[in-house]
Amino acid sequence: MDFAFSEEQELLRSSVREYLRDRYGDERVVALAESDAGWDPSTWKELADMGWLDADPSSGLGLLEHAVIAEESAYALLPAPWFSTVALAWPLLDDALRDAIGAGDRSATLATHGSVDVSDGGGSLSGVLTLVPDLTSVTDVLVVAGDGVYAVEATPDVVVPRSTMDRTRRLGELRLDRTPGRRLDVDASALADVRRRSLALASCEAVGVAQRALDLAAAYTKTREQFGRVIGTYQAVSHRVADIFVVLQLGRSLAYWAAWAVSEGDPQADVAVSAAKAAATEGAVLACEYAIQAHGGIGFTYEHILHRYYKRAQWLEAFEGYGREHRAAVAAAILDTEGALA
Repeated sequence: MDFAFSEEQELLRSSVREYLRDRYGDERVVALAESDAGWDPSTWKELADMGWLDADPSSGLGLLEHAVIAEESAYALLPAPWFSTVALAWPLLDDALRDAIGAGDRSATLATHGSVDVSDGGGSLSGVLTLVPDLTSVTDVLVVAGDGVYAVEATPDVVVPRSTMDRTRRLGELRLDRTPGRRLDVDASALADVRRRSLALASCEAVGVAQRALDLAAAYTKTREQFGRVIGTYQAVSHRVADIFVVLQLGRSLAYWAAWAVSEGDPQADVAVSAAKAAATEGAVLACEYAIQAHGGIGFTYEHILHRYYKRAQWLEAFEGYGREHRAAVAAAILDTEGALA
């Protein structure tokens, strides 16, 4: 059995990596992160033209291809609402929104943290939802209200930007006051699919973050000299880099398993995404911490790129539950299985 990505998927990886390397070097990412908008809206049309937002299920990208894009986009810290649209909103979209997103005309995110009342026969929504990813960058918000999901336009009168740690993936507050909403042809039970998909892609993002931390640490420790020696020759430094490599490989293998399991509808998909989320995101946080330490004083400065990866890693670790919650879910699944076999 072949567990590797296909030739076409590796070609996609090369294409994504080349585009991001050419268009989103560290200096541009920092400039966009420090800007008011936080991103370049023209990016969205470019992603659509390259097929990253292809909405045709028969010829477009599947979850494994999205996993490749998630890993590479996190490696470059792509400032765009790709994760919110593809990982969170994607399973809930109707044909009209999918086509508009595939053309690069619309983008979307999902709002679940808060309470919303539905009135006027389901035509208007009232309530406040917090911690909405990329809210200031998207055109549409999918709102979970009661047993339904509603599409609401992300207009300035309902969007409240919030100051957040990770400026490459900003959060916002959605304030609805009898705001018009269009009910989508899905129900709240579809959120289980969203959860599996988003956890798998978040784990792949964490792999990209950890890989960048490893590359930065390895490159620095090969060139920086102290006391007449390259610092990578000191065990206290080289062991830190080796530890990054170890957690990266564990997170990568579990993230790829999770993406495959969700893609194939495997019965172990829930266990796979929980295992991947716990290992990959915690590993990304540790990788960034060790990389910062390996850089010494320069690693702790605001001017260095590493703190931005550290902040993304912390966002990913907090997303949909910390590691202890997911490890508890894995343990419960194992105990249930053993009990059934007893």
